[in-house]
Amino acid sequence: MKIEKVLNNNVVTVIDPGGNELVVMGRGIAFKKHAGESIDESLVEKIFSLESKEVSQKLKTLLSDIPVEYVECSDEIIRYAETVLGERLHESIYISLTDHIHFAIDRHRQGLQIRNALFWEIKRMYRKEYAIGLKALQIIEETLGVLLPEDECAFIAMHLVNAQMNGEMRETISITNIVKDILNIVRRSFVIELDEDSLSYYRFLTHLKFFAQRVLQGTAIEDKEEDNPLHDLVSKQYPEAYACAVKINDYTRKIYNRVLSKEEILYLTIHIERVVRNEQPTE
Repeated sequence: MKIEKVLNNNVVTVIDPGGNELVVMGRGIAFKKHAGESIDESLVEKIFSLESKEVSQKLKTLLSDIPVEYVECSDEIIRYAETVLGERLHESIYISLTDHIHFAIDRHRQGLQIRNALFWEIKRMYRKEYAIGLKALQIIEETLGVLLPEDECAFIAMHLVNAQMNGEMRETISITNIVKDILNIVRRSFVIELDEDSLSYYRFLTHLKFFAQRVLQGTAIEDKEEDNPLHDLVSKQYPEAYACAVKINDYTRKIYNRVLSKEEILYLTIHIERVVRNEQPTE
C-alpha cells in the first residue's frame, strides 16, 4: 500500500485498487515516511473504509489530534458492543465515542466531573447499552489506565443508542426525555410503580422509543379508516388506560404540537393496559 497522505506517525491515508480512500492506522506506520512511499503492512493495526466522505474527513481530523491508544480503546469497545448487540453500528461511532473518551479522560484528570442528567432514565431504558458502558469503563481502565466515574456508562450508552438509530445525539436525548415523560404520565395516572423486569414493560418501552421518534420527526401512524370500531371498543373496555393515552396526546400536542391519530391512541391504550396490569401478551 502506498501512502496518499501522512496524518501523523501512526495514521496515513491510502487509495485502494477501486480508487477509494482508506484510513490506515498502526504504531509508527508513517515514521519518517512521505506521500508516495510504501508502508510496512505488518505494522497495520486497523483500516477504516468509510462510505460517508463527511465521516471520513472528521475521522482524519480526529486521528490527527488524538493519540492512537484512544482509537484502539474505542475500537475494542465498538467491536464488543457490536457482538453484544448483534448488529453493525453506524460508522460515525468511531468519531463520537473516541472523541468522548478523550474528552472524558481529559476532564477527569483536571478534576472536572459532569453529571449525566438522564443517568437513571438511560440505565432503565437502555439496559443492554448501559451494561456495555460498564464493560467500556473496564476496557478504558485496562488500556488507558484511567477509572472513569459511573456516569460515563450512561454517556457511552447514549453514543451506542445514537449509532444504532443513525441519528443526531440531540434527537437521541429528546427521545429519552419523551419516553421518560410518558412513563411518568402513566405512573401518575395509576399511582403505581411499573414492573421494569416484565415483558409487557419491555414491549411498552420499545413501542415508546419508536413512538417518540415519530413525534420528533412529525410522522404518524395514519388511521386506516375514519370510524374504527376497535378504537371505540378498546376505549370502552379499558377506560382508565384510554384516559391515560389521551393525556399523552395532550402532552405531545402542547409540547411538540403533535396531535396523535386514533390508531396511535389505540396502540398506546393497549400497551398501557398491559403494562399496568402486567399482563403477558398472547401474540
